[in-house]
Parts: sequence; structure tokens; C-alpha cells
Amino acid sequence: MSRPTHVVRGTYAPPAATRELTVRSADGARLHVEVHGPEGAPPVVLSHGWTCSTAFWAAQIRDLAADHRVIAYDQRGHGRSPAGTVCSTQALADDLEAVLAGTLAPGEQAVIVGHSMGGMTVLAAAARPRFREHAAAVLLCSTGSSRLVAEARVLPLPAGRVRTWLTTRVLGSRAPLGPVTPLAKRILKYATMGAGSAPDMVEACARVVHACPRAVRHDWSRVLAELDLEAGTRELTVPTEVVVGTADRLTPPVHARALVAALPHCVGSTELPGLGHMTPVEAPELVTGRIRELVAAYAADVTIEEGA
Repeated sequence: MSRPTHVVRGTYAPPAATRELTVRSADGARLHVEVHGPEGAPPVVLSHGWTCSTAFWAAQIRDLAADHRVIAYDQRGHGRSPAGTVCSTQALADDLEAVLAGTLAPGEQAVIVGHSMGGMTVLAAAARPRFREHAAAVLLCSTGSSRLVAEARVLPLPAGRVRTWLTTRVLGSRAPLGPVTPLAKRILKYATMGAGSAPDMVEACARVVHACPRAVRHDWSRVLAELDLEAGTRELTVPTEVVVGTADRLTPPVHARALVAALPHCVGSTELPGLGHMTPVEAPELVTGRIRELVAAYAADVTIEEGA
């Protein structure tokens, strides 16, 4: 019997959804969506990163669902969303719009949270009318808008052509990740997490990442290698906060600082000493706290009339 694709006990075990639904994106791609928490509560939308799934947000969902309506979805090809025919930043934006349209009432606004590729999804959608209709505020965790491979530090080499070439091949490898072994967890921890990450954090992330199909991992790595969403950063006009770990090897703080400088309405920036790329898992209380603060400041008073 195969092991589950996520941990089943503890802080990082995904809670059961209040309801599940499937929405269709612009090209017909089907997206798995989960809704947690009470209807009518302030909504929060969670968009996960490359090789992850809704299970990545378990700690945030567990906390926020007590008094928020938490909407989490699997990016196409990830988790329980089948792979679409298209991999592009425009497809990511289409998918987020479809989730917003399928879960929020007209005019209803939510705090939208993106981690890594999920943050890039937000940047890709920033100019879209439906995104602007539904976004009250945004939290960007461990993300960037361009030069991802050139700035990545997963290989201990000086910056330059050789490191960029090798990093492209490592991140874009078609090789299977295999079972979650002690060695696999050490490799994943080095590449994506801070040195002080607890074993339960590493186990949770490894289970989620290893569950991503290798073809999906490869296809999206090509999109990320060519990423250029600097125009999207300038279009993200809603209040936006940025969080990054100082030991992030995939999207180092240089990306967060560039976002802070370019965002039209940046309302905060936090660099977490010693933390890596998986900030929602490595610092669950802080990330959840930032979401709560954004809801309280920008979305708590937004109400939708019953039946609207």
C-alpha cells in the first residue's frame, strides 16, 4: 500500500473541507477547490506554489477556518487538479480568476495569499478585471517576478552562466523524486528550507512535493525559468505585504526587495532570519498572523447581502 501524499497527523495534516467543488478555467481545465470554515465569514483565498497542493496550507487552514471562509485550490496538474493542455502564466491567471468566480459572490472581496508560484499567479492576474473586483489585499510569500533561475542559490556556486545553466537542469529534471526517504528529506531541506526546520515540517513538505508528477514538475519548471512578471508587479495596486526567509535558496530576498520597491501599494515587508523557501510551513503562526491582520485592515468590513 502506498504512503499518503500528505501527513495524516499533527499541525500539517490537512483538515477536512467543509465542501469541495470543481471549477473550469478558460481553456476547460478542471480545478479542485476546497472551502473551509463558515459561510459568510471573511474570505481568504490560498494559491500554492510549484510542486505543492492544498495540503501545503494545512496549518493556515486549521487556524483560519475557525472564523474565516478559507478557499484553497490545486494549481493545474497539482494535487487533485488534472494537468491542463497549457502551462503558462496566463493559464495561472485564468485559473485564479475561475476560482474567484466560482467561490465568491459578485463584488465580494477576499485577502488573496500566494506562495512561490502562487504569488506569481497573483502577479499574472493583477491587471485582470475579475481579480481587481475580488482582491481586497494580497500577501506574497517567498516569490519573485523574474530572473528566478539566475538568482537561485540551490547550487553552491558563484553567480553566473555556469550556475544558471546547471540550476536550469537541476530544477527542470525529469527524474522521479522517488519515495520519501531520510536522504530525500535531507536534500529537500537543503534546497527549500532553513537549517533549523523541525522534522515534522520537513516531512510535511517532502510528502507534498514528492507527490507532484514529474512531468508536471518539469513542465512548470520551464515556465518559471522564463518568468517575467515585472509588469504584473506594477499592476498589483491593492494593499500588498511581502514575506521572505533570509535563507531562501529558490527565491532569495533580492526578489522580495525588488517587489517591495516596485509594488504601488506595499503595506509591509518581513524578512525571517534563517528561514527558507517554505515560509507558510516554517513560520505558520507568523504567516497566519499576517493574513489575519490583512483581513482585519482591508476585508473584515466587506459584507455581501444574503442571497446576493
